Amino acid sequence: MTLLTQIMEHNQEFVEKKEYEQFLTDKFPDKKMVIITCMDTRLTELLPRAINLRNGDAKIIKSAGAVVSHPFGAIMRSVIVAVYELGAKEVLVIGHHDCGMTNLNAKSVLDKAKDVGGITEEMVTLLQNAGINLNSWLKGFDNVHDSVTQSVSMIRNHPLLPKQIPVHGLIIEPSTGKLELVVDGYKSLQASE
Repeated sequence: MTLLTQIMEHNQEFVEKKEYEQFLTDKFPDKKMVIITCMDTRLTELLPRAINLRNGDAKIIKSAGAVVSHPFGAIMRSVIVAVYELGAKEVLVIGHHDCGMTNLNAKSVLDKAKDVGGITEEMVTLLQNAGINLNSWLKGFDNVHDSVTQSVSMIRNHPLLPKQIPVHGLIIEPSTGKLELVVDGYKSLQASE
């Protein structure tokens, strides 16, 4: 049985038994927050429980490393939509220790892509000649504190984000759920007044 078959069979049973009813909510975050966090599998259930989130409490945006790498990319667009269209009043960037993006480099990723047939050297050259900097695009970070601080700064200083929105930066320990505060968005707002 394939993974997709298992998913579809489970889903049919889930719907037939009306197990979805316990998750009913609307599209507006009850706690008025948007969270940018990592796609790490250890955080799937741990993070919501560690910060007391229930279904419907927050908009959660997941990306590799919880990195906001471009001021006009998909992650920042999602933050802007969450604020203006869905009522989010605070932003949290939550990175984590032992992240796969730590020390990630393009060469390692591209070598693996070449090994499995996902890309050829000619494709790499074509992309680079088209102005795509794969070394920058596929680069991770050296320090999770610095990465969280940089993402918070990019969001905080975005020209489309209201200046009164607090943007917080945190790091979660993926084995225990313990949070470390890196940037207190309330203090940053007070300092800018």
